[in-house]
Amino acid sequence: MPKKKSTTYVCENCEHRFATKYGRCPDCGAWGSFIEEVEVAEVKNQRVSMDGERSKPMKLDEVELMDTPRVETDLEEFNRVLGGGVVPGSLVLIGGDPGIGKSTLLLQAATQLASRGRVLYVSGEESAQQIKLRAERLGDIDTDFYLYAETNMQSIRAEIERLQPNFLIIDSIQTIMTPEITSTQGSVSQVREVTGELMQIAKTNDIATFIVGHVTKEGQLAGPRMLEHMVDTVLYFEGERNNSFRILRAVKNRFGSTNEIGIFEMQSHGLAEVTNPSEVFLEERLEGSTGSAIVCALEGTRPILVEIQALTTPTMFGNAKRTTSGLDFNRVSLIMAVLEKRAGLLLQNQDAYLKSAGGVKLDEPAIDLAVAVAIASSYKEKTTAADECFIGEIGLTGEIRRVVRMEQRLNEASKLGFKKVYAPKNSLAGVEVPAKLKVVPVTTLDECLKKVFK
Repeated sequence: MPKKKSTTYVCENCEHRFATKYGRCPDCGAWGSFIEEVEVAEVKNQRVSMDGERSKPMKLDEVELMDTPRVETDLEEFNRVLGGGVVPGSLVLIGGDPGIGKSTLLLQAATQLASRGRVLYVSGEESAQQIKLRAERLGDIDTDFYLYAETNMQSIRAEIERLQPNFLIIDSIQTIMTPEITSTQGSVSQVREVTGELMQIAKTNDIATFIVGHVTKEGQLAGPRMLEHMVDTVLYFEGERNNSFRILRAVKNRFGSTNEIGIFEMQSHGLAEVTNPSEVFLEERLEGSTGSAIVCALEGTRPILVEIQALTTPTMFGNAKRTTSGLDFNRVSLIMAVLEKRAGLLLQNQDAYLKSAGGVKLDEPAIDLAVAVAIASSYKEKTTAADECFIGEIGLTGEIRRVVRMEQRLNEASKLGFKKVYAPKNSLAGVEVPAKLKVVPVTTLDECLKKVFK
């Protein structure tokens, strides 16, 4: 008796399923987002390793804990974002805009991992010759590096069983398909099924697996939302096309800290690590310019000094315009409201444009004070000193609230040559201040602005 097939229509935007096809999704309102899926009801196989051993239930006290050694690449920035190195059996998803350098990053890491184990690089978008040309620009290629241009998951699994690699790279997950699913490549069901099979292979055979994912125009990973829940680590590779700097950001990591970043520079021979990002972000700062303030922000475990720039101009229309780049729009609006209410700055008739220099995205509360000082500097047409730094969160009543890891931030500011730091008074208790650094404790926004622009 043939298996019963069921046809459903899935919205690619919100992943809701319907029995009939709509022009506009009733749930999320997206137009033309439905794709047809034909599914065959069947019982999924139990997780089985390459040697045929099936998993069995175990008592909790019988489970043996093992310290799994991490495999490090020569890219220290890559190791840091992963939490110290590549974990055997892990499943890592890397997303980013087209052409940003995802394939270059993984190919560069894979050529280094080939000296520590066997690597299988599966490409569904490029031929083996194209990958070979890029690999030759990156440096020496080890003999245990295997290329495989294929999109059929059954063929890929057969080669994995034959080669038994230590590291597996899939570029990209949207191009791989399994013949058991009748929908097209890149559909919700195909991505979900292929990722589930890769997760089974990785976990049962201790194969560290990296999969490349495309992103939507909104900057989110394409495909089903559950894709991010299935994998162990989610990394975003960010940067501007006209800027050589790239930022690798961890937003999920079961083996390390989240919100960790690594900074690279795209060069002709590949990606080069940026060991001192603070110096890079500050090297083009103009002395004596208004609307500029320096903040020491934390990105994961790393303190980074970044310049925040603000420009205020009288509005020519009825409503003032607000534009941000690298900063949260709602946070900036909140800070401007506090400046107007608590510090007496008339900003309701001012257009405001703010950005974080260097393309880095800042979203932690400690940047509030630097944003406020940059706006006030532009509005008052008064400059801030080149050796001053501002750290602190701003409350709605105008108070400067404490922030975490103040000592680490102060040490970074002192190392970069800053002489004065404005910081929350409540964050300085028990903090050892560097010898050549002066810390000015502040409790309110109005007090801080009066001390800065006296």
